Amino acid sequence: MMVYVSHHVSPICALQTLAVNAALSSESDKIALLALKDKLTNRDPHALPSWNQSLHFCAWEGITCSRRHMRVSALQLQNQDWGGTLAFGGILISCVAFISIYLVKKKAKKLATTSLALQYGYVKVSYGELHQATNGFSSSNLVGAGRFGTVYRGILVHFERPVAVKVLKLQTRAASKSFMAECKALGKIKHRNLLSILTCCSSVDYKGDDFKAIVFEFMPNGSLETLLHNTIEDSESTNPGLSLMQRVNIALDVAFALDYLHNDLEEAVVHCDIKPSNVVLDDEVVAHLGDFGLARLVHGAASCSSSNQASSSAIKGTIGYIPPEYGASGLVSAEGDMYSYGILLLEMITRKKPTDSMFGEDLSLHKFCNMATLDGITEIVDSRLLIPIDHQERRRVTQQQNLEDTIRECLVSFARIGVACSQEFPNQRISVKDVITELHAINQKLSC
Repeated sequence: MMVYVSHHVSPICALQTLAVNAALSSESDKIALLALKDKLTNRDPHALPSWNQSLHFCAWEGITCSRRHMRVSALQLQNQDWGGTLAFGGILISCVAFISIYLVKKKAKKLATTSLALQYGYVKVSYGELHQATNGFSSSNLVGAGRFGTVYRGILVHFERPVAVKVLKLQTRAASKSFMAECKALGKIKHRNLLSILTCCSSVDYKGDDFKAIVFEFMPNGSLETLLHNTIEDSESTNPGLSLMQRVNIALDVAFALDYLHNDLEEAVVHCDIKPSNVVLDDEVVAHLGDFGLARLVHGAASCSSSNQASSSAIKGTIGYIPPEYGASGLVSAEGDMYSYGILLLEMITRKKPTDSMFGEDLSLHKFCNMATLDGITEIVDSRLLIPIDHQERRRVTQQQNLEDTIRECLVSFARIGVACSQEFPNQRISVKDVITELHAINQKLSC
């Protein structure tokens, strides 16, 4: 039986050789484990939190028990910040057995490559801590699920505010690549409108299976998709959803994030999966772009030239938001992100998904909105946008001009931006900087 620990744990060096007794009871295993914990952690109360009296020792972190006798058969703690090896001469005994410590280069290398938290300077957290923070990844703490992971709300002692723990579905194809891509993309970039990684964990769970998770800031207002679509239809007066001003500001926030990713980094980042479920909102309804599991790095400015596109072995994105050229070329670009962003804007204004049953070969969300921008905008938009929620906003606007005309003009301008972003050909799409300029103009008109 092997356990990976640190060559820095000096108390182990003083342990004496003790006799091995194979007939000991399972209770002696528990006593021995607790004694081992004290030796390894110098009685640190925060270390190995699952090793406590409330759980059966077979459920403790790193412990594997035989099914027949419920005795310890394996002890794996390689996810801890340790780097050496403990070798047990036999089964675990009530008094800690003779232990020898030696470094194993292969295992040390594995620890170095999987410890992404240390690589990017994050606070290191273990599987046990995340298990405890989310109440055992309880369904009551479930806040969302996606293609590659499930997200839980949790409380970690390392952070003052609640966190979101994204547990990767490692049985899903490319989930591990998604984990690495997300850590790499967000490991060294910071922006007000990007969902920040707080830390990450690459470890094993209590069953000895691989476990990977990313810890983010928790966003109290959830995703844009939830706010757009999970509303009660027959109670609009009491559940108005997002106002036009809020939607314009959210669109601006996402545009700021894309401008930063595409134009302000030495290696531009192409997100590849812009959609409402990947836009989350904090307690002040500020939007943050998240889920970089499909992101690609592009050398230099992320233009549409062949030298600045990133190759992809599979179509990247979500059906309905994937730009047409991705299916033909397999190359991703900033212009591809702009197409997806344009579809997002059109969904924000209409509350219709691009995969809605009304859309097919002859009609798309893009065509639907394009046809309505001249004189039919009020017929296609979310009806709640035609009624101002803020009475002060109503007073300000009516002092300038007719309220309905102002709202209609802003809706048309917003829809035209979405249509311009989602043109079929990449070189026909509006740039993110022009988008920001036009959204600012709408914002100013609504604020007057």
